[in-house]
Amino acid sequence: MQRREFLSSALALAAASTLPAARAEVISGSQPWEPGQANVPALPAPRQGGLAYFTQAEFDAAGAIADRLIPADELSIGGKEAGCATFIDRQLAGDYGRGASLYRLGRFVKGTPEQGTQSPFTPAERWRKGLAAIDAYCQKRFSKTFVQLDGAQQDELLRSMESGKLELDTEVETKELFEQILANVREGFFADPIYGGNKGMASWKMIGFPGARYDFRDVIGKKGQKLTIIPTSLIDNAL
Repeated sequence: MQRREFLSSALALAAASTLPAARAEVISGSQPWEPGQANVPALPAPRQGGLAYFTQAEFDAAGAIADRLIPADELSIGGKEAGCATFIDRQLAGDYGRGASLYRLGRFVKGTPEQGTQSPFTPAERWRKGLAAIDAYCQKRFSKTFVQLDGAQQDELLRSMESGKLELDTEVETKELFEQILANVREGFFADPIYGGNKGMASWKMIGFPGARYDFRDVIGKKGQKLTIIPTSLIDNAL
């Protein structure tokens, strides 16, 4: 900025400061904040039984899949215990599940992987159709549902979906279905616990992520020191 432009801007600001002050309105969800107060995201209300979108059978299948994609080990709990199925259930009941931000009027032509999913189905519809197709395949091959298979059988099925070798009897492309399932399970494992997953902030503690902290003034001067920061969730701020 030229000096003359800067001085002109400064004069304009000074003149504006002499005008009568307008009455300020506090807008929900933004500054100014008050200690102990928070505007938490609205979550879909669960139906009777505690589920927002899934049926109980779908919820159980989603939990079983999450446990194979993120198994429990010495570092952290698994996807099922972390609540990934609960996270997905709530997301599918909301705008994400309804595909509120997706173009779905057609014409749909399969493109490159970089172009993303080209489909008339919402994420919620893909999950429902996909889980039904997975169970139909398992019944045909093993006379069992996916949940009833042992871990090795479940892994074999998921690997064949990932590689594109398995074609399920569904309108949803199998490999794209797997990619959505994997992405949603990951989101549930690492999202803020207020959305239903990441129980006890397990994944944040595992990777050392501090969570939704207001600031880091208490540790900003501790250069070169190992920091043991207890993660903070939006749930903590809503209490």
